[in-house]
Amino acid sequence: MITKIIALRHEIHQHPEVSNDEYKTSERIENFMKSLYPDEIINLGKTGKAFIFKGTEPGKTIVFRAELDALPILEESSLSYASINKNVSHVCGHDGHMAILAGFAQKLASETTKYGKIVFLFQPAEEVEQGALDVVNDSAFKNMKPDYIFALHNIPGIKKHSIVIKSGSFAAASKGMTIRLLGKIAHAAEPENGISPANAISKIINQLHQLKENKRLFKDLALLTIIHIQLGEISFGTSPGYAEIRITLRSFENEDMEVLTAHSEKIINEISKDENLDCRISYSEEFPASVNDDECLGYVEESAKQNNLEIETIEHPFKWSEDFGYYSQQYKTCLFGLGSGTSQPPLHNSKYDFPDEIIESGINMFYSIYKKTNKLYD
Repeated sequence: MITKIIALRHEIHQHPEVSNDEYKTSERIENFMKSLYPDEIINLGKTGKAFIFKGTEPGKTIVFRAELDALPILEESSLSYASINKNVSHVCGHDGHMAILAGFAQKLASETTKYGKIVFLFQPAEEVEQGALDVVNDSAFKNMKPDYIFALHNIPGIKKHSIVIKSGSFAAASKGMTIRLLGKIAHAAEPENGISPANAISKIINQLHQLKENKRLFKDLALLTIIHIQLGEISFGTSPGYAEIRITLRSFENEDMEVLTAHSEKIINEISKDENLDCRISYSEEFPASVNDDECLGYVEESAKQNNLEIETIEHPFKWSEDFGYYSQQYKTCLFGLGSGTSQPPLHNSKYDFPDEIIESGINMFYSIYKKTNKLYD
């Protein structure tokens, strides 16, 4: 069984596709899952798929999620199954997550008696946050009425097979803020005849830095990272009249993100007004914090113990973001980590490759969680 699942991962790894373009990946998954004879296949958006297995006995409706998309990163690898798609690679491990979910489905399909309804969700576009948002807003998904939703993410730097858990927020909230400042272009010899955003940029950066250092405003980590600034054009004869600032806002708690956003907007708008600039603020790649439900977390912890897997409880959420947070806003959920090795390259690194040896641990975890939620015990 594992040999077949590993082969599936290698095939997916070799043919990665970026967010919202996972057509062939989705097709490969569907071909595999059809061989297990699901009771229902539901299309979610352009590439998302949900495969439903209905039990003969009453029970919970449980969703297990994996991600379809890869990253626009050139893979540096000599693997026999290295990416053949230029500048696209599975260097976040989503190929491994899909393999685990497929392996779990294969294991479950071999049972004659099932309880409740089990949904195997292969979600698109996790890397750009749109995927989970589209799924939760899809009427077909809403009609499933999930009782619980579970997912895992491999964690480099953690011992292989270890299960990483945390109550409450597991992964940070984040969003991309774009600030557009519109003034008036003038000759560089006569800047007084124009309205330059240069001074406003300086003030905005300074005051936003003071904001993130104001610990009294926030319950936990709040971070602003300036990632790009554009001021005018490269023309020594021109005083600029337009600027853009791009900032990533990040926090461990959703409440802190609301505070951080509101105070940032207030600072930016006040400075823009003082400098006689028209200001426009927009957002992209918005990820809510992934917040674990205590009941779901309990099932994960019990399952790790049942499988004799080491448990590592982290004190603080991970700083990276996951669109799984859109599920946790509406449903009882748990996102947990699966250690992928202490010497493993970090996620999104061009040399990263998901370790096949942890696939079985992921399968066993999902299988045990399913049994725990339906009060079934070996």
